[in-house]
Amino acid sequence: MTLRRQIAATVAAISCLVALSVGLLVHQASVRQHTDQARKTAETALDALLDLYDRTGELAGPNSAQDAADLPASLRSLARQGHRGSMLGPGPHGTAMWAAAGTGGRVLSVRVDYTEDEQAIAALDRAILVSVAAAVFVTVLAGILVADRISSRLRTAARSARTIASGDFTARIGPLGRTRDEVTELAAAVDSMSAALQQRLRSEQRFTADVAHELRTPLTGLVTAAELLPPGRPTQLVRDRVRALHRLVEDLLEVSRLDARAAAPELVELRLGDTVQRIVGATGLDGVRVRIVSDTAVTTDPRRLDRVLSNLVVNSHRHGAPPVEVTVEAAASGPVVTVRDHGPGYPEPLLRDGPQRFRTGARERGHGHGLGLTIAQGHAEALGVALEYARAPGGGALTVLRLPAQRHDRSEDDPADG
Repeated sequence: MTLRRQIAATVAAISCLVALSVGLLVHQASVRQHTDQARKTAETALDALLDLYDRTGELAGPNSAQDAADLPASLRSLARQGHRGSMLGPGPHGTAMWAAAGTGGRVLSVRVDYTEDEQAIAALDRAILVSVAAAVFVTVLAGILVADRISSRLRTAARSARTIASGDFTARIGPLGRTRDEVTELAAAVDSMSAALQQRLRSEQRFTADVAHELRTPLTGLVTAAELLPPGRPTQLVRDRVRALHRLVEDLLEVSRLDARAAAPELVELRLGDTVQRIVGATGLDGVRVRIVSDTAVTTDPRRLDRVLSNLVVNSHRHGAPPVEVTVEAAASGPVVTVRDHGPGYPEPLLRDGPQRFRTGARERGHGHGLGLTIAQGHAEALGVALEYARAPGGGALTVLRLPAQRHDRSEDDPADG
């Protein structure tokens, strides 16, 4: 149940409870008033009847009787014991208030018609019901309007919070009305959190970019110096480590550019199957097979697509086990490229949280600085390509690239392997 319905249901329940309680109290007070008035009238008439009977021995007065046949039995028994009393009971024309007393072995009684009082109570009850229904309706309507306003403000805050959670730290909820209440305070707290996260992220991005830029110049000289060393095993080890360090710095620079969204994609139309074969071939890796189930034209940035696919292929080749299979096919939502290896598969943290920079995952997936998949993810987001990470049936890591749908597709009858 939504918050709006919960508030509306709570207001309706409380309104009904309060209205019912007030209605019962008014009803009981009205019944008590009419009953007391009828009892007082009947007892006054009985006093007059007894006084007259003691003086003259005769009965006089309307609705007075001696040993009345329709007198309630309990009241008759009370009167025969020498007591006097009054009570409501049936009369010739409806409910009546009876008053009776015993004297000289006889029971004298007076009857006061209670029908008009019952009608007055019934009319009051109808008025109470109408008033209760109107009050509950107005209260529930007001509760719904208030709940809808609160719910609308909370939905606005939730949308902004989801935008912030997706990585857009520039999103703000903003003012949610003139009133200073808990919802406004929540919105202000979320905006403050978003601003703090944005500032921290910018500081991290600046630090990463500054470190990478500062390291790039001496590393370039170090690479050149390593190439001038005399041939030999120690020289080869130095060159390998320097090249690895140089790749790490270049990856850091690319990550900083992706974080800053420095460049917009340069979109061109191309054939997806041919492009995938070219990208995989350029990696120069053995044990990588390309299978084109159906080809299609796509509009994308070839440089960024190259970085996405080549990083995925290199990651599968380095951390998985051969063969690495790259498949191009069409789906209802658009072209799909899958990359699968036959290694231990992606670790659970990556499947749950996605790629994390400087986190290599499970030990069985090998060692690295954890930037390859981060860079692929960044370029994919810039292209509007969805990346999905899973464990392949039968074992291995499976990555699915879902590209936006195109208008013209060309299916090939004979799949081509490369």
